[in-house]
Amino acid sequence: MSVLRISSVAVPLSATGEEIFAAARRKAGLKESDVTAYRLVKKSVDARKKETVHFTVTVELTVPNEKIAARTIKKPGVALFTPTPVLFPKKRPAPDTPPVVVGSGPAGLFAAYTLAVAGVRPLLLERGQEVDKRRADVQKFRETGVLDPTSNVQYGEGGAGTFSDGKLTTGIKDPRCRLVLETLAACGAPEEILWEQKPHIGTDRLCQTVKTMRQKIIELGGTVLFSHRVTDLTLKNGALSSLTVSTPTGEKEIPCRQAIFAVGHSASDTIEMLYKKGLSTIQKPFAVGVRIEHPRVMIDRSQYGKFAGHEALGAADYKLSCRPETGRGVYTFCMCPGGEVVAAASAPGQLVVNGMSEHARNAENSNSALLVGVGPEDFENSHPLSGFDFQKRWEEAAFILGGRNYRAPAQLVGDFLLDRPSTVFGKVRPSYRPGVTLADLRECLPQPVAHSLKLALPIFGRQLHGFDRPDAILTGVETRSSSPVRLLRDEEGQSSVPGIFPCGEGAGYAGGILSAAVDGIKCAEWVLKEL
Repeated sequence: MSVLRISSVAVPLSATGEEIFAAARRKAGLKESDVTAYRLVKKSVDARKKETVHFTVTVELTVPNEKIAARTIKKPGVALFTPTPVLFPKKRPAPDTPPVVVGSGPAGLFAAYTLAVAGVRPLLLERGQEVDKRRADVQKFRETGVLDPTSNVQYGEGGAGTFSDGKLTTGIKDPRCRLVLETLAACGAPEEILWEQKPHIGTDRLCQTVKTMRQKIIELGGTVLFSHRVTDLTLKNGALSSLTVSTPTGEKEIPCRQAIFAVGHSASDTIEMLYKKGLSTIQKPFAVGVRIEHPRVMIDRSQYGKFAGHEALGAADYKLSCRPETGRGVYTFCMCPGGEVVAAASAPGQLVVNGMSEHARNAENSNSALLVGVGPEDFENSHPLSGFDFQKRWEEAAFILGGRNYRAPAQLVGDFLLDRPSTVFGKVRPSYRPGVTLADLRECLPQPVAHSLKLALPIFGRQLHGFDRPDAILTGVETRSSSPVRLLRDEEGQSSVPGIFPCGEGAGYAGGILSAAVDGIKCAEWVLKEL
């Protein structure tokens, strides 16, 4: 019995599942009786020619007859597929001192889940609140602009779904990616993430998915504690022996020999503590910029032409990049079709923006981060943590420019290109809540970043019609595209302090949900090997 993978199969937007599989059979030259099973592997939109927008799919066909399969694989676009199963580790006895996972974003959640499946009963510590309470506080903030001092909203606990919307695109080829997608789908994520070229869960669906996965960790013997923040480490003979943790009922010490630190790129206080305890840390380049908003229907028309609005397509996305002649590389990132620009502050007196879409992606605007690379050459000094100071400087400037009340500074593209502050909106209305203050964004952007953005906007306008329309909205500032540090680890995943496993985006080893989740699984595998 052979599994054949049929790639680059063109099908119309209206094609049903049966029609897709029939098209794959035709390309392979197979009869219906030759095939016993079908699986849709990938589906993407081909909009290179606006007159003939269609789907391109990859399909797996199970063919029992080896002679027919051998004859078929000689055809273009047909290949023999041998799956490489990737499974969670097998169960083993639980240790007397359970491993601790610090942080419950995608890296921490998948690290804890992998350990729980293996039967070692991990302890998962989350410094923020349970996701429903957190989302309620975020909603109150967005409506009123007032931060509840008893909440954790200001500390940017976005990994568990508060600000993330579940984009699952990645450039890595690790086979664990499939394991992550299958696990998320089993926990309630939309089934189409298993085959869409750019899988997306949506903020509304992601929250329940996270809760279901967390409940499975508990059912497997793990423990989850909220509002627990690691403040110190105790070392014995140079290796980890316990964690000091701030809790709602006071400070306590937790015995611990293996800890996965998956704290995310906004937990600068925890990373500073780890640095002071001896973890080797280096500076890392990242990116700074703004969010740009356009009407969703404009982006749809620019990408899909007359097919814009087709029910099979949904809201259109884009991915743009350029290197202006006298500027730095500029690119779009975390594009949110039919989404909103949202608040992602990580400390009082600082202002950060992000983007999100719900599963339906049907909001009035579409937005994307518009970013410029920055690196050690831009930081004030060579200290390993100076990238955090660089972020703080511009986030504080954005807070001041917005009016010191968590309204975000914003500017129209036309005014930005003419070096003048904005005073009135055009047809595009900003989605950021609790609101924006029209200003000149150069006051909260590094000069090389502002210069490069100004050069790139007209270039992107030629790449995507309407991108540089004068009344498009720029909202600042976005500084959290990735971590400004890397916590060094060896080939077994351990830091310079034995027992500590740096993990995920905050440690400098991932660049999105999927890659962070994969890194969480890898770190759990290293811990299990150590145990």
